[in-house]
Amino acid sequence: MENNKQIHKSQWSIAMHSFRRHRLACFCFYVLVLLYASAIFANFLAPYRFDDEHREYSYCPSTSIEFFYQGALQWPFVYGRHLDFDKNHQRHYPIDTTQRYPLRFFHQGHLFTVDDPGRIYLWGADSRGRDLFSRILHGGRVSLSIGLLGSLISFSLGLLIGGMAGYFGGWVDSLLMRLCEMFMLVPGFYLMLALRSVVPENFNSLQIYLTVVVILSLIGWASLARIIRGMSLSLSRRDFVLAAKALGVSDLSIIMKHILPHTLSYSLVAMMLTIPSYILGEAGLSFLGLGIQDPIPSWGNMLSEAMGIVQIQFEPWIMISGIFIFITVLCFNIIGDALRDAFDPMFK
Repeated sequence: MENNKQIHKSQWSIAMHSFRRHRLACFCFYVLVLLYASAIFANFLAPYRFDDEHREYSYCPSTSIEFFYQGALQWPFVYGRHLDFDKNHQRHYPIDTTQRYPLRFFHQGHLFTVDDPGRIYLWGADSRGRDLFSRILHGGRVSLSIGLLGSLISFSLGLLIGGMAGYFGGWVDSLLMRLCEMFMLVPGFYLMLALRSVVPENFNSLQIYLTVVVILSLIGWASLARIIRGMSLSLSRRDFVLAAKALGVSDLSIIMKHILPHTLSYSLVAMMLTIPSYILGEAGLSFLGLGIQDPIPSWGNMLSEAMGIVQIQFEPWIMISGIFIFITVLCFNIIGDALRDAFDPMFK
């Protein structure tokens, strides 16, 4: 047993060493760590609450932090702004150099902010005058956590159902595989819309969040279950499984302790490659108004403001949540490819 543990540890160490040699994947890993950390500490890092709105600053552009005033070095501050309209009735926010609002660090539970009536918009404001930087940080809590929770639930279902089908075989295998095929027959996005349509409209934000997690979980488990079923079918004929049966070990214990652990390397890689689809699924539902509802931010419902070409032309900063979706999906895909190469050199 100790030798097997040492071999297992050495194989894991070899895989991790190979992964660390992939510099781009390591960089993407640190980017994801930064994104998740910023989402966890959003209340502290964001200068405002996600629902703190000021309509007089609708679509206000980003605020520049100043360090000099009349040629002299000053404590960091921002100038005041006020809404105005040009001759073409286009809104703009001219800078008022007579109003200065110094940055206040570690004030009222925030890393930085400014006193009212000043406003600091690092990445601009949305249609209701809400700080996009703050909403991006808070929205990451929803979009990033849904990807993890949805994939964890679906992969738990896929591992358990696939392991049972491969191990027991016979009518159990046939029944579970027909169930998988029923879910796989319907395209994922249409299945997601169909499941969402049966959810009551009077759900609160927490209920909608949990509903989206469950919907996304029910989409991805079937394909993994079929693959795990094939692996379990092969493993169930191995000597160590037959020996465990001869010793009277229960079927559930054999599946959990002897079969599923041998599929974890594949499952880890597949999970990393599947998380982006859950993030995109949530973004798609929220973009269509079927997912997380305003004022609770998610990167998907924030992107819904960019549906008009006029908004994109005059307020391009409202597309910034799409940039974060792109970066997150790209990082997960690169890490998944690197893990696949590390665990199975045949893919290289």
